[in-house]
Amino acid sequence: MDDVVALAAGNALVDVDAAAGGALASFTLGGVDVLRPTPTGSRDVRTFASFPLVPYSNRIAGAALLSEGNERALKRNFGDHPHAIHGAGWQRAWTIRARDATSALLTLDHDPAGAFARAWPWPFRAAQSLSLHAHRDGAKAILSLKLTIANTGDAAFPFGLGWHPYFVRGTTTRVGFRASGAWETDASCLPTKHVADPPQWRFDPPREPGAATIDNVFTGWDGEATLVDADRRIAVSVRADRAAGFLVLYAPEGRNFLALEPVTHMTDAFNRAARGERGTGTRTLRPGGAFSCTMEIGVRLLP
Repeated sequence: MDDVVALAAGNALVDVDAAAGGALASFTLGGVDVLRPTPTGSRDVRTFASFPLVPYSNRIAGAALLSEGNERALKRNFGDHPHAIHGAGWQRAWTIRARDATSALLTLDHDPAGAFARAWPWPFRAAQSLSLHAHRDGAKAILSLKLTIANTGDAAFPFGLGWHPYFVRGTTTRVGFRASGAWETDASCLPTKHVADPPQWRFDPPREPGAATIDNVFTGWDGEATLVDADRRIAVSVRADRAAGFLVLYAPEGRNFLALEPVTHMTDAFNRAARGERGTGTRTLRPGGAFSCTMEIGVRLLP
């Protein structure tokens, strides 16, 4: 398929589907799934292995965006969910600009007109580059990703970036990361109260996520998370640069996957910042400006 890029390095394989939100369809090492594999034939990006979040992550409350004293209506893009979610890129086709055996470059040009007018009020270009490297022993690999947004319009706008990678979750899966706090949420996953170092959501040292659903934004994340699955003999690390100071852990009850999402801001950050709240992670992109962040997914097979 012209819309699919297959990357290969040593025993590591990655499939990228440009038409399905620029998403990753799979990432394997030695035949072992690093990310949750996409069901055969699926075109629903929610079932894919990972997808980019641009120009915001998570939710914007009520699909209404406050900016410079004005409220702008956004499209509710997740069924009957009351909020706008995950940005304007994950449900759109991206364009493959360059590819070779181990790397690819994809772009998305957003014009806020017609059917896309309520996806995001300002024009931008997003680019994501991917590069796959493997250790010569065949037991280690790293997938490097860089996500960039450029303001192609004549007005500044708030923005954020991130990724939504899903990992296989088994009975022995242990998750580890350091964070200084987390946000409690309401039934629709909007933040309600910040809690410093909550014991029920402490993952240092690493542990199993537990039976109850976790879907929370962690603050003060140090930029590294780990996932070890003894049964499948695989160890994964997720590393992001300093721009991604927040981490979302989504571990739904009774499911065989979980998500570790490096992001640059908290849920509903732009509205909270517009109301004067600090520490939301909100950034502003000026006309002609650009901003990037990076993530690495490293994997090694255990003996």
